[in-house]
Amino acid sequence: MDFLTDNLLTLILFTPTLVGAVLLFLPQQEKALLRWVALLGSLIPLALALGLWFGFDSGLSGFQYEFKATWYEAINSSFHLGVDGLSLTMVLLTTLLTPIAILASFNIQERVKAYMILFLMLETGMLGVFLSLDLLLFFVFWEIGLVPMYFLINQWGSEKGERTLWGGRKIAARTYASFKFMIYTMAGSLGLLLAIQMIGIAAQTYDLTELFRTWPTMVRLENVPLGLPVSTVKAIAFWAFAIAFAIKVPVWPFHTWLPDAHTEAPTAGSMILAGVLLKLGAYGFLRLVLPLYPAEAKTYAGALAFLATMAIIFGALAAYGQDDFKRLVAYSSVNHMGFVVLGIAAAAHAAGTENAVIALNGAVLQMFNHGLSAAGMFFLVGVIYERAHTRNLNELGGLFPIVPVYGGILIFTSMASLGLPGLNGFISEFLVVRGSWPVFTLFTALSTIGLFFTGAYILKGIKQVLHGPLNEHWVGHITEINLREIVVIAPLMLLMLWIGVWPNWILDVINKAMAMLF
Repeated sequence: MDFLTDNLLTLILFTPTLVGAVLLFLPQQEKALLRWVALLGSLIPLALALGLWFGFDSGLSGFQYEFKATWYEAINSSFHLGVDGLSLTMVLLTTLLTPIAILASFNIQERVKAYMILFLMLETGMLGVFLSLDLLLFFVFWEIGLVPMYFLINQWGSEKGERTLWGGRKIAARTYASFKFMIYTMAGSLGLLLAIQMIGIAAQTYDLTELFRTWPTMVRLENVPLGLPVSTVKAIAFWAFAIAFAIKVPVWPFHTWLPDAHTEAPTAGSMILAGVLLKLGAYGFLRLVLPLYPAEAKTYAGALAFLATMAIIFGALAAYGQDDFKRLVAYSSVNHMGFVVLGIAAAAHAAGTENAVIALNGAVLQMFNHGLSAAGMFFLVGVIYERAHTRNLNELGGLFPIVPVYGGILIFTSMASLGLPGLNGFISEFLVVRGSWPVFTLFTALSTIGLFFTGAYILKGIKQVLHGPLNEHWVGHITEINLREIVVIAPLMLLMLWIGVWPNWILDVINKAMAMLF
C-alpha cells in the first residue's frame, strides 16, 4: 500500500503510455480488441485519480503525494510531481474525459491502433502538465500534448472542405487546421521555453516549490542574460508566459486557430481539445503566472481583463453568426473561457482579498464545468453529423419528433452550457461575476453582453436543429441516439446536474487551494 501511495502520481501519469505500448503488440486488424483495450486501460488512471481525490486532504497547505527523483542533475532539474486542489481538479477532469472520448471513438474505422495510441499519449501529456512541479518538466509535457493532437486532426479530421492559400493553391481543410494549430502553439511555446531557460539560469533551479518562495521577491540575480535589470528580466519572462498561455486558452485576439481546429477535428478530438487542452493555458496562468509574477500580474491585470471581456463578447457574437453547428460550439468555447480569464485578472489585481478568492473559485470551477459541457456539446454535434453528414443548421430543423431522446439530451446539455440555474454553468459564472464585479466593474458589466448573446446562440442552435418545420429529407434517414452514445453522455449530464445542485463537494477542494495560492 505504501508503494501505491508513494508512486500514485507516477502511476496515473504513465499508465496511459503503458496501455499504448500494449496496443503496439496487438494486431491492426483486431479493431474491436484495440478499442476495448484502450477503453479499459484508460479507466485505470480514472480509478487511481478517484483514489487520489478521496485520499486528498484539502485542509493541508502545499502539495501532497509528492514524488521527486533526480532527472537532469547538471542544471538542477528534477522529476518532481505533486498535487494541490487546483491540479487535482484538472487531473480528475482529464482522467474522466479521456475514457469517455475513447468510447465516443468506437466508430473510428481507419488506423484504429494508431488513433488509440495517440489518444493515450495525449492523456499522458495533459496529465504531465497538471502534475509537474518542475518548470522544465512542465514544458516537456506541454509539448508532448501538442504532437498527438496535431496528428489526430490531420489524419482523422473531417474529409470535407478545402482552404485556398496565397497563390491559389488548395489544401484539405483538416491539413490547414492542424498546421495552424501547431504553428500558433509552437509560436507561444518558443517564448515560454526561452523564459524558462532564463529563470533557470538566473535562479539556478527549475523546482517550482523553491521558485514560489524565492523568485517573486528576488531583487538580485546572478548570471542575468545581457546584464539586464531584475525588473526587466521578470517583465520579459512574464510576457513570454502570458502570451504562451493566452494562445492556449485562447484569449482574443489569439483565438483564430480554435474554430478551424475544432471544426476539422474528429468528434473525440474536439471533446478533448475543448474539455482539457484549453484548460492548460488557464492552468498556466494560475499555477505559474500569478504565484511567480504577482507584481507584474497586478500591473497588467486591467489589460488581461479587457482581453477577457472582448473574448466573452466577440466569442458570443461570432457563435451567434455561425451556420455550422460545430463552429458555433467552437466559438462558444472562446466565450466561456473568457470568464475564466476575467476571474484570473480580477484575482491578480485584488490579490489577497476575499474577492480574489471568490473570482478564482469561479475561474477554476468554470474550467471544470466548461470541460463537461463543451465535451458534451461537441459529442452531440458528432452524433447528428454521423447520421445526417452535415453540420449546416439551415439544412436541419424539426428533428425533435424523430429523435426525442437526443433532443432532450441536447436541450439539457445546452442549458448547462447556457448557465441555467440548477445546472453547473450557473454556479461558476456567478462566482466569477461576483468576485470580479468589485474589482473590474465596467469590464464585468460589459461581459453581461456576452451572457445575453450566449442565450441567443444556444437557443438558435436548439431551434434550428430540433424545432420549426420538419425537413422531410431526414425522415427515415436519421435514427435515435443509441445505447453506446447515451453511455458516453450520461456521466457528463450527471455531473452537470450534481454540481448545479450541490457544488460544495468540488468547491471545498478548489476554495482551500485558491485561498492558499497567494
